[in-house]
Amino acid sequence: MTSAPSRSVAVVTLGCARNEVDSEELAGRLASEGWTLVDDAADADVAVVNTCGFVEQAKKDSVDALLEANDLKDTGRTQAVVAVGCLAERYGNQLAEQLPEADAVLGFDSYQNMSSHLTAVLAGHKPEAHVPGDRRKLLPISPAKRQDGAAGLALPGHGAAPVTSQPADVEVASPVSTPRVIRARLDGRPWAPLKIASGCDRRCAFCAIPAFRGAFLSRRPSDVLTEARWLGEHDVKEVFLVSENSTSYGKDLGDLRLLDTMLPELVAVDGIERVRVSYLQPAEIRPDLLDVMANTPGIAPYFDISFQHASGPLLRTMRRFGDRESFLGLLDDVRRRVPNAGIRSNVIVGFPGESEKDLDELEQFLVAARLDVVGVFGYSDEDGTEAETYADKLPQDEIDARLEHFRTLNEELNLQRAEERIGERLEVLIEATESDDEDDPEAAVRHVGRAGQQGPDVDGMTYVEAPDGRELRVGDIVEVEVVATEGIDLVGELR
Repeated sequence: MTSAPSRSVAVVTLGCARNEVDSEELAGRLASEGWTLVDDAADADVAVVNTCGFVEQAKKDSVDALLEANDLKDTGRTQAVVAVGCLAERYGNQLAEQLPEADAVLGFDSYQNMSSHLTAVLAGHKPEAHVPGDRRKLLPISPAKRQDGAAGLALPGHGAAPVTSQPADVEVASPVSTPRVIRARLDGRPWAPLKIASGCDRRCAFCAIPAFRGAFLSRRPSDVLTEARWLGEHDVKEVFLVSENSTSYGKDLGDLRLLDTMLPELVAVDGIERVRVSYLQPAEIRPDLLDVMANTPGIAPYFDISFQHASGPLLRTMRRFGDRESFLGLLDDVRRRVPNAGIRSNVIVGFPGESEKDLDELEQFLVAARLDVVGVFGYSDEDGTEAETYADKLPQDEIDARLEHFRTLNEELNLQRAEERIGERLEVLIEATESDDEDDPEAAVRHVGRAGQQGPDVDGMTYVEAPDGRELRVGDIVEVEVVATEGIDLVGELR
């Protein structure tokens, strides 16, 4: 009996850390089915592009990535390009019609059988493109009934469905009473995202995510802890808890305090030295959660709070809650518990009906808030959202002008906030080493990492100088004193 020929696949990930989790689950499934994982799409038989469908620019970047992967077919190595992820789920057959370069466009329901789909593509049998639908309708309206209703539902990043085998580098042996991990690491970073929930029940007027990601569904704590143990056994020092809304965690499991009780368990996992929580909704942040985050050693002093704006009336139009005064009060609550907290947020300008008074409220808030990093986005219509139907849209040139003003303002404010940290002592996770001259082994080096106050990828870095010649390794967590800044990046000396 002859063995099946070796097949190789590269998983290319765009978008957020939640997509990274989904990609690693896909990679784990494919590796368990005999596929060889490669880093570079140019070296793969199949390039699987995990797309982002959040906003217009993200969609464009995803399409560009698919076209670039398609160009690799000219080399004779890459034979097929497959689109998965949020853009594929959201637009499905429409994307397939407009982008014939993709050999398949597959939705979330295809993830469990991805190996079969890729095999069919290589054999010249193009699977039917995914037909989009509102995924909120796949779960009961009542959160209390969702866990039972989720049986058999495709939930990327939850690793719930079985795979056919258990290669040692993909899964870790677990007691019978706990779930298996379906995941393969696609990089050697000392941190990794860990999904605690999927979907969202909020109805923000500008956001399409709930329609294609579905209603909010928590992963059970046993699943999360098992995966954290697996990550700890695979050289991960920091886990980054991700979801569409972490402050809702546990509501469908009957206990909104589950995150409070799970955080100490996560930092106690062997190998895990730091746990970071992301995406907190200001209207749902509880004092008890703040207390746990502040008082549990190993929880990063990091608060990723989704404000979106600061004008109360405009936030109501956005179908959100809060205002400048309540948001500043929340920040006071955070800093009273964690004086050197790192706080990031996002805001939208140019939303339909946004007035000069609304802009003034937002500017006053940002000046007073002293946020470490703020992502500023200009409003754009998103298919199927409530705001798409609003009549009082602003001209694009006005949106662009407001976007430029607030990006410039926030750049100045974030630089000031970075400078305020000079003299602070922070704990930094070392992620890489840079040399002044890669060709000279005697050239000076400095280490690059992130303080607990800095989230992955978008919140700046900390450059660590070791004047005593101390050797640092990737994965070390060291204490530094901030001595300078480079933009929003920090420069620290070992202490």
